[in-house]
Amino acid sequence: MQQRLIAGNWKMHKTVQEALAFIQEFAKLAPQGNQVEIAVAPPFLALHAVGQSLGDGDYPFKLAAQDLFWEEEGAFTGEISAPMLKHLGCHYVIIGHSERRRLFGETDEEANKKVHAAIRHGLSPILCVGESLQERQAGRTSAIVREQALRGLQGVSSEAIQKVTLAYEPVWAIGTGHAASVVQAEEVHTLLRTTFQEQWGQAGQEIRILYGGSVTPENAGELFRSAHINGALVGKACLNPQAFAKIIHLASPIPQ
Repeated sequence: MQQRLIAGNWKMHKTVQEALAFIQEFAKLAPQGNQVEIAVAPPFLALHAVGQSLGDGDYPFKLAAQDLFWEEEGAFTGEISAPMLKHLGCHYVIIGHSERRRLFGETDEEANKKVHAAIRHGLSPILCVGESLQERQAGRTSAIVREQALRGLQGVSSEAIQKVTLAYEPVWAIGTGHAASVVQAEEVHTLLRTTFQEQWGQAGQEIRILYGGSVTPENAGELFRSAHINGALVGKACLNPQAFAKIIHLASPIPQ
């Protein structure tokens, strides 16, 4: 099993000054060594300052962006391109988060364009998939997450798929305080793993699949006891350096 990834999605939180203060405090608490890969995704305005901080200091964290646009440049007011993010030192970019889909109408086809743009410019996409409460109650979880994953990754080669991370984020769990159970998460992770292997062979088998949706220090240990869960995309809990550090500690060691 490859190294787990714990990524913190700050969403629309923290000024530049608050972001830098967070990094300084978090660096004192985060595990040392390379047992767990760590990424932080500040708001766009803080990317430059945090990126410089990570580059200048002795911090073993990767920089991630929360979104991007699929064109390289042009008349796209308010958008951010992959080359811009790469220039700032970003390694990862989150794509297709349920909040982008639900609040801003992002489609699987648009997410797919963003995935290709990220890969084209050397960024590693974290593609998010997940079902709503209504879809789960209707028994459509498997169909929804499989469709989102395949549409979002359509046209990605076996070579390029190795740069992709998937995050299963059940919409009904995000920000609600009610995470999926280990059994629920494992069912979906196993389905996705099988789907990727069918689509991309051995390369698909090696894709990391994270869990996201109300991950906290209280439930992370139970989630990480599953070898099927290759890390986490953390929301609210990642805004607190103590809580985020504890989640990362719980992610290691990886089950054998």
